[in-house]
Amino acid sequence: MSSFSSTTGSGSTGRSLAVIALGTAAVVALTACTSARSADGAGGAAAKAVTIGTTDQVTGLDPAGSWDAGSGTIESEVYATLLSARNGSSDVSPDLASAIALTGPTTWTVTLKPGLTFANGHELTSSDVKFSFDRQLAIADKNGPSSLLYNLLSVAAPDRNTVVFTLKSANDTLFPQVLSTAAGYVVDEEVFPADKILDDAAVVAGKPWSGPYAIRSYQKNALVSFTANTVYQGHLGTPKTKNVQLKYYTDAGNLKLDVQQGTIDVVYRTLPITDLQDLAGKQGLAVHTGSGNGIRFIVFNLKTQPFGSATQQADPAKALAVRQAVADSIDRSQLASQVYKNTFQPLYSSVPDGITGATPSLSSLYGDKKGGPDKAAAAQRLSAAGVSTPVTLNLQYNPDHYGSSSADEYALIKTQLEATGLFKVELQSTAWAQYGKERVADQYPLYQLGWYADYLDADNYLSSFYAENNWVNNGYADPAVRALIKQEETETDAAKRTALIQQVQDATAAALPLLPLLQGSTAIVTRAGIEGVPEKLTSAYQFRWAELSKK
Repeated sequence: MSSFSSTTGSGSTGRSLAVIALGTAAVVALTACTSARSADGAGGAAAKAVTIGTTDQVTGLDPAGSWDAGSGTIESEVYATLLSARNGSSDVSPDLASAIALTGPTTWTVTLKPGLTFANGHELTSSDVKFSFDRQLAIADKNGPSSLLYNLLSVAAPDRNTVVFTLKSANDTLFPQVLSTAAGYVVDEEVFPADKILDDAAVVAGKPWSGPYAIRSYQKNALVSFTANTVYQGHLGTPKTKNVQLKYYTDAGNLKLDVQQGTIDVVYRTLPITDLQDLAGKQGLAVHTGSGNGIRFIVFNLKTQPFGSATQQADPAKALAVRQAVADSIDRSQLASQVYKNTFQPLYSSVPDGITGATPSLSSLYGDKKGGPDKAAAAQRLSAAGVSTPVTLNLQYNPDHYGSSSADEYALIKTQLEATGLFKVELQSTAWAQYGKERVADQYPLYQLGWYADYLDADNYLSSFYAENNWVNNGYADPAVRALIKQEETETDAAKRTALIQQVQDATAAALPLLPLLQGSTAIVTRAGIEGVPEKLTSAYQFRWAELSKK
């Protein structure tokens, strides 16, 4: 998920041959089960409302136009997908679907559960499913998740409960995982326009909810109230808590104070590490942490960076030298220890450690060739390319989406770069509401991004960044890399696929369209009496409200 897409977003979601038990030759029936329901049998109707606090900001409620963590937090609760992963697992399970089959080399056929409806009473049929996917591809918003549908050629709805997906490439046994992502949210064709983004007020008024919760009242980036969607038939079952409130904060200090005082019950994104450490020692509070699949990185806009293709001094060799010299100069270990107290770890590939195929390609190419910085190596690269120093870098970061620690992180990056004497860094920040629009409009030569997986597979960290029509959208287009990505997406031999994944990482590490920095996890804070959040979070954990209950 984009956006440390997070999510999330966008935003902001494992797509691996090893974990997809769907086969390539026969129909696979997906047996629907529901999660445990609350003891009162009414989905927690008698339980108190749970109030969640966050510093995330919402881009929008239209799934075609947002792919960030803030928007994804809401969208994952109010929209459903055909398939989705159960918590703690990367395997896909039925949500709106009852069965799926690979019915031809390029064809997946999905059967819907009978009698599906949206919260507004409209029937949810195969026509809505076809509409939802066609709409994603037609709008192709630069801040939306349509790039996940890179292999989708067409969608057909031969009858009200059957959907046929025709793909561009044969034997894509990974496609079911794509159906579980933000690109797969099913929306109401009677509410959403086919060719443009719908504004939040119209979305809320239309009540097109297909997920476990429905929005009851909406004050964007202030307070949103939810109630259980009684017509939801997905695998999460009836929510244990009927009513949930999502309260937004612009100041992480106020968020911390409110959870301490009991004004809110849960903190989900994002408190500084020092605050989390302080809260972990407070009676009546629990801080849930664990391994994570989120990454943080710097994007180079290949058009507007120093010597970029759209600049007056365009020079590909000099532009590459600048990117590589930046990579030589960054001290990831210092970032991890000083800013994040080692709750994050250095990252040397766009694919995080722990994902099959991950290889630290950058560590042997840059700096001291062991993962550390090297000023002399950076100076030599710039000199060899004929680049005069200091090079001015216009570096942008976001203060309200990736956590308040971003200010400290990028201040330290500026210090590290300028300490070499090779760079002069002009550091600026922009609020998330504007950030997404400006970055895809080529206004930031270098800028911060983050990413949470849409599915726990290396492909989500490769195709989303480097394939055609990718979400990063920074002007990087290497036909050889794109060809390798297409090969790994349909390679059925696990060893060969891993080798292809590693080749992509090696090639992009050399070209350096983006610079991976850190890998970390999300922390969740809960007050005593809140149940439904594991003590230790795994990389496959998804924060879903249906499992929350309040004593």
